[in-house]
Amino acid sequence: MGDNDMLKREGHSHTEFCPHGSGDDVELMIQRAIHLGFKEYSITEHAPLPPELHNEYAGQKTGLTEASMSMSDLDAYFKKMTLMKTKYADQIHIHIGFEVDYLADFVSWTRDFLDEYGPRTDDNILSVHFMKGKDDKYWCVDDTMQDFEIGLLSESENAQTLFATYFNLVDESVTASLGQYAPNRIGHMTLIRKFQDHFNLDSQYNETNQKLIQEILRKILDRGLQLDFNAAGLYKAYCNQPYPNFKIAIQAQQMGIQLIYGSDAHSVAEIGHGYHGFAEFF
Repeated sequence: MGDNDMLKREGHSHTEFCPHGSGDDVELMIQRAIHLGFKEYSITEHAPLPPELHNEYAGQKTGLTEASMSMSDLDAYFKKMTLMKTKYADQIHIHIGFEVDYLADFVSWTRDFLDEYGPRTDDNILSVHFMKGKDDKYWCVDDTMQDFEIGLLSESENAQTLFATYFNLVDESVTASLGQYAPNRIGHMTLIRKFQDHFNLDSQYNETNQKLIQEILRKILDRGLQLDFNAAGLYKAYCNQPYPNFKIAIQAQQMGIQLIYGSDAHSVAEIGHGYHGFAEFF
């Protein structure tokens, strides 16, 4: 990556169109990024989810109903973000896109969505927020500790098998057939650790998971994709490390993978979180 890229780019952010966000206006978030000296800014709102997912989902309803923007908001989203891109063009380079969910059972729906809306975007992230668990239903990885425990952790033999299940999904996402507008960046690849301190999950990965991580990174490199170096985990009460951690980030960097800093901000206050620490790392 080029000199100071980590200082200059905010690569992962959300807007008032996110139902689980703060409601802060994206314009205020952009103004904050400019104030902090960022030269590039990626707007990556949670893309709408497949309507049929509600039949396959378990856990608290809000984990699904508030997980993403609505299809009915898409036109307003593009109109507002395009206005911001134009209005602040002389101060910051704004990218418009989505954070897209990888759902193994809905790849064709996601590909169709990207075929339709991808031409209006120039920067997209592919993330795993849902995985199969109890009753063979989808459960949200990062919504509530209760759902995490009941739906996912209790269904796994131990932390390492839970990690492996998640990493296998991330691995699948890298090679998923999502068409010509497939996302160019893999999002928070270790989100499964959000509640690690509360549940005392293993701090290290066993040999199987280390190999899985290496395989994910190799595939990211082979496909010329970027890796979301996501600071949000540093500010989660039971995580206290970025997604991925610095050890994995070093491995990725040494392999030649482009790491893109992202605060994963859902509010003005979160813009640039971890900025200085990540800059020092590089």
